[in-house]
Amino acid sequence: MNDKKKIRVLFCCMGNICRSPTAQGVFRALIEREGLGSRILTDSAGTIAYHVGEPPDRRARETATKRGIDLSDLRARKAMEEDFERFDYVIAMDRANYHDLQEICPPGRQDRLYLFMDFAPHLPEDEVPDPYYGGVAGFDRVFDMVEQASLGLLQHIRDNNMP
Repeated sequence: MNDKKKIRVLFCCMGNICRSPTAQGVFRALIEREGLGSRILTDSAGTIAYHVGEPPDRRARETATKRGIDLSDLRARKAMEEDFERFDYVIAMDRANYHDLQEICPPGRQDRLYLFMDFAPHLPEDEVPDPYYGGVAGFDRVFDMVEQASLGLLQHIRDNNMP
């Protein structure tokens, strides 16, 4: 990787109000702590447009705040075909979102699409569950999973894109 090139990471879930903004916030805090905030850029999007312009779910914001992560600046948007040109990594939270993203992925860009939990192979879960219809405990569980996958994603980026 050229030292000047920025790595761009897009996290995607269905509505972009629970899992993907949590992942963006956690990963953004991690790269800031590691001094990589100027080299790795983050965003999040949803595969549906139900919540465009809305902030993350209150429970996601509260869970993140309890753990020192601020999601207040994030707003939902819909994933677009152009995202596969703009981002080096398009990260799906589960297989349904992965499939939906495959549908809009232009030819030759499939190598940019990943399933988030593939970066945490030591965990038994292979998808980040949607906590929207559950209680607060589901948001805590998602946060824990996102932290682990974020560590693996950062290591992958370091191993494959940074000298």
